[in-house]
Amino acid sequence: MKSRIVMSMLTGATLLVGTLLGAAPAQSAARLAQAPTVRPAVQEDQPTPVPAEFGTDWHDPVTAAQPLAKPPGRSCRVTVAEARFRDFTPYTGTYAPPKGCGDRWSKVVLRLEGHVKGRQFDRLGYLHIGGVEVLRTSTPQPSPDGIEWSVEKDVTRYSDTLRRGQDVEMLIGNVVDDTYTGVIDVKVTLTFYAGAAAAGSTPGRVLTLADGTLTTPRNSERIVAEVYATGSGGGCEEYWYLTVPTNAPYSCQADGGPYREVQIRVDGQLAGIAAPFPTVWTGGWSNPFLWYVVPGPRAFDVKPIEYDLTPFAGILNDGRPHRLEVSVVGVPAGQSGWSAPVNVLVWQDAKSRHVTGGLTVHDGGDLVNSSVWTPGSEQRVDTEGDHRLTVAGYVDTSHGRVTTTVRRSLANTSTHRWGADENPDALKATWTDDESVTVDGRGPARTTRTHRTYAMDGTTTVGTGDRLRTVLTLGDRAESTASRGGRSATWSRLDDTYTGDATYTINVPRDQRHGVGTTREHYRLWGSAGCRDRSLVTVQGVLTEERDGC
Repeated sequence: MKSRIVMSMLTGATLLVGTLLGAAPAQSAARLAQAPTVRPAVQEDQPTPVPAEFGTDWHDPVTAAQPLAKPPGRSCRVTVAEARFRDFTPYTGTYAPPKGCGDRWSKVVLRLEGHVKGRQFDRLGYLHIGGVEVLRTSTPQPSPDGIEWSVEKDVTRYSDTLRRGQDVEMLIGNVVDDTYTGVIDVKVTLTFYAGAAAAGSTPGRVLTLADGTLTTPRNSERIVAEVYATGSGGGCEEYWYLTVPTNAPYSCQADGGPYREVQIRVDGQLAGIAAPFPTVWTGGWSNPFLWYVVPGPRAFDVKPIEYDLTPFAGILNDGRPHRLEVSVVGVPAGQSGWSAPVNVLVWQDAKSRHVTGGLTVHDGGDLVNSSVWTPGSEQRVDTEGDHRLTVAGYVDTSHGRVTTTVRRSLANTSTHRWGADENPDALKATWTDDESVTVDGRGPARTTRTHRTYAMDGTTTVGTGDRLRTVLTLGDRAESTASRGGRSATWSRLDDTYTGDATYTINVPRDQRHGVGTTREHYRLWGSAGCRDRSLVTVQGVLTEERDGC
């Protein structure tokens, strides 16, 4: 029996390289506290009996992340899309701004509600409003009896787009036939809360690329690109972290092994680097029983990467189109499977018609990538990778010269072990992405620092009776500080850890799998803005524990 860890059977729509939404280079505690979340589970008065194995129904999907905080006062709701996805035909419609809540909002919350029943793989989807991608998502795998789920996201930063009527396009690519019967039924709404957002918290303009080029307003003083970078589409890049050098005997190979890096360039010049998040979809690691109730971190709301391009503002503000390109280092030539749509957020100087400036520092270190295969009865690949980039530039604004310096350093270490026929198959990997942004102008210099760590430690084994077992731990962690004049202003720490252990019989009909599994998620966010701490435990699809720690 040949076993292979397969990240997912996700076959959602393949998207073209373009741009979008992100987690700020130095997320404040408030931003982190607004982490998107699946609908929280309802606390039962009496514990639900735990079955000996998975049946035909289980608890609806839930995560430990806290629900979004909602402002008090008047609100207005608008339906953006209602669709039943059976194939790869996009839903198209129109959006109109709300009536009764003005055109300035303290918060805008997107909510997706979905349900599906029968048999279906996980599918990848997107939602565009006026060409702006406001949501990248994937779906849970349903029970035969059916499930419901929901996702909420703070989309206040897209207020500029939402003030005008727009075209809407949404797609969750799907296949429905005699075998895969699940039709994905979704509704998306936006709720607008009247009031004003904090000064400077939302950009004045939200731009998309035109044929790969960007033309900014000539008075732009801050520019941030958002890039959704997802390896998906059913090929090896869907589980890129398991690829090995071409000289090693494994089913997924890449010339340089598993090191991946998402780069953005302005007119061909490297402008930003980032580590992609190792998303595991709900069919990941060949074991859907790991994900039926608790998905892996970010699986239902893919967070985009943010790049502060302000050092290039003096170049971009000349009124001409400039080429903005995103690429993924390490992908084999001609290999498909990565999507990277781009949005650009722009803050303008209202008192200037033209903000001039220049790029003063561009220091790109050498990219180091070593992936070494050690043959034997246990095959092994050890990978070490790192890269650094520093860019700095200034803009001359109506309130004086402002210099922005962005420093980013990436590192990846992993050990991949496998046996005959790739059984067992194990990976232990860590990715770090450190970033600092210093803004020096009128008043004391402001610096934000973010240290991101992503972790994966798992093993899949096929044993007696074709029983496939997967034991897996995933970590999504971030530490962020903001200082002014060298004095700390705010700080926050995020630790979202998932652990799972699930077993089922492969190569048999669904009703003969006899699946069992225990999963846990502990989500903790604490810092100068307070504390949120929540943990969940599931057994055979039953939510057995839901605990708040703060």
